[in-house]
Amino acid sequence: MVAQRDGREEALIPMPELTLPALRKAVATVVPSRLPELFADMEKAFTQAGEDDSIVPIRMFYRQWGEIVEIERHPETARRLHAAERAMADEDPEVRARAIREIGDIVRAAGRAVAGE
Repeated sequence: MVAQRDGREEALIPMPELTLPALRKAVATVVPSRLPELFADMEKAFTQAGEDDSIVPIRMFYRQWGEIVEIERHPETARRLHAAERAMADEDPEVRARAIREIGDIVRAAGRAVAGE
């Protein structure tokens, strides 16, 4: 069980720097099944950066994977996200609407955390 501090779930690992070695290590720790996806996304980002002569795709890659790690390093948050993702297949539009709100809330909070807000 993950420890609680001040009513908040403590993270399994500290938030890593947004660098490839740090993110690779974090993904390998908290969600190793997604390592192939990390490498595929990295390849796409670096290829796009070369084609566009821009670092924007690389920055977006780091931010996206920073958000993924931010979510996955908090087991309860990750559990809620994955449950909401599964609920997207529900036939009930109200269930899907709640799932969309939950996913949005989780992803926005992860984005704020990664941005240091």
